[in-house]
Amino acid sequence: MLEIIKNILANNGFITAFVIIGITMWIAYLISNKLTKGLIHGSAIAIVLGLILAYIGGVTTGGTKGLSDVSFLAGIGFLGGSMLRDFAIVATSFGANFDEIKKAGLRGVLSLFIGVVLSFIIGVIFAVGFGYKDAVSIATIGAGTVTYIVGPVTGAALGASSEVIAISIAAGLVKSVLVMVGTPFVAKYIGLNNPVTAMVYGGLMGTTSGVAGGLAATDPKLVPYGAVTATFYTGLGCLLAPTLLYLLTDMIF
Repeated sequence: MLEIIKNILANNGFITAFVIIGITMWIAYLISNKLTKGLIHGSAIAIVLGLILAYIGGVTTGGTKGLSDVSFLAGIGFLGGSMLRDFAIVATSFGANFDEIKKAGLRGVLSLFIGVVLSFIIGVIFAVGFGYKDAVSIATIGAGTVTYIVGPVTGAALGASSEVIAISIAAGLVKSVLVMVGTPFVAKYIGLNNPVTAMVYGGLMGTTSGVAGGLAATDPKLVPYGAVTATFYTGLGCLLAPTLLYLLTDMIF
């Protein structure tokens, strides 16, 4: 009986992936509503649950792709791929009002540059604090603090080791979860209650998933505006981190 169920799940991997993710989201929002009274958004809890399940999948199978290494859960790898991720980001940004985007103007652009440089510097400080001394490793970890996509892109361009690239990805994931969980708590103190501040916030934080989840917990109407600037953040980081920011790091270290 179990073998029959396993074969059905494996032969319908895409549908199985939707079911697993749907159940995970349902549990996450149930925990959010019942245990945290909505203080921690369900999407933030879902990300943590996803990371735990990915760890269990990796340990159980000895693979490198989390739950998608389990044969009948291979469809999750497609749902977690870059194509659907980028589609979701673009689709979210289309919900923004162009008139509101224009209001951000120079502030929105400056927030992108400030956000990338500031995140990079924080990553550099942590890298040096943990004993890294070569510019390539320091710059790669700094880039990972920008986002978990910028880190591996920078590491590959500079020839960083796989271990350092893995650390850069971990740094980006930690930042994403922290932004998602922390946004609702700081929103009222920083005036995060209108489209312009949401765009500036998205530019400063940069992690699209973290910003989107955090703003969803704060005010769902702000999500498209934060996503607009956060979407450009990764691209800007991929341009600056392996070039200008690395050269500056190399000059210093």
